[in-house]
Amino acid sequence: MAASLALAASLTGCAGSAPSTGGDITPPASQGQPADSPSQSPAPVAETPPAEPVKGSRDNSIRCLVPMQDGVNLIESDVASIDFSHSDDGYVSVKYFGQVPIIKLRVTGPDEVVYTYDLKTNDYEVFPLTGGNGDYTIAVYENIEGTQYAVAMSEVINVTIADELTPYLYPNQYVNFSENSKCVKLASDLVYSSNSDLEAVQAVYDYIVNNITYDTAKAESKPTNYVPDVDHILDIKTGICLDYASLMCSMLRSQGIPTRLEIGYAADAYHAWISVHIDDVGWVNGIIEFTGDTWQLMDPTFGASTNDAALKKFIGDGTNYTLQKIY
Repeated sequence: MAASLALAASLTGCAGSAPSTGGDITPPASQGQPADSPSQSPAPVAETPPAEPVKGSRDNSIRCLVPMQDGVNLIESDVASIDFSHSDDGYVSVKYFGQVPIIKLRVTGPDEVVYTYDLKTNDYEVFPLTGGNGDYTIAVYENIEGTQYAVAMSEVINVTIADELTPYLYPNQYVNFSENSKCVKLASDLVYSSNSDLEAVQAVYDYIVNNITYDTAKAESKPTNYVPDVDHILDIKTGICLDYASLMCSMLRSQGIPTRLEIGYAADAYHAWISVHIDDVGWVNGIIEFTGDTWQLMDPTFGASTNDAALKKFIGDGTNYTLQKIY
């Protein structure tokens, strides 16, 4: 009878009592504690503390390049200045100090791609030169009314990039970070155990796709002059494709890994993604994630919001992506 009772208890689980057997059963003293003896609780099991992370062989020091405005190569008008003292590093700095509240900047490179920006402060802002070597036209426009603008300043500068990777290590208006940025400190922590740049890229990628969610409402209402704030995105842990790409670019650049923020179309949708440059590998373009022996699906937005099978079907060989601009 005692065996039958034990089996019934195991079937009903610890949340309820065993079914009645028609009477009380007290086990003999030789088979257990006396009825009036208190039951003994099991000894507590000590929790194992989490293992300390092991330092990888890769240097995870913060390496933030700082744009400079030395005035060595400077063009000024009565409303704006263009400092191209470090154009060989792949950036130009522009400052507007006129009185018109709405100002636009256009940078047209030797590849004839036109980049249009909003000047948002009265201090120098940094803009990348990603069209290669040759002549760049830097033009400042003042708003007259509505969508009408007048040229306030326009200059042509000749640029020779000393190292093709350098433009993708500096911060700029779209990838705006410094050594004091929270995302920069986080990146250093995330790659602490990495043994290579490949592992560092994977660590940053995994964090972003597992912790940042896609903001559909923001995507539907994003203003045309939107510029990401990477630390704000890190705080609220939600964003649109440009936020994902800008955050990942900032974190990887701060670790000395050249990273391009790329904008174009994924099928019919306007989209942003990234490419990284790995020593001895070269540029790993667009939609790629390291899986242990191959790279695929790096695009951090789709990685966060789409299952692998659906994403691979969408991406295919990469022809669904059309690149327009690089920052």
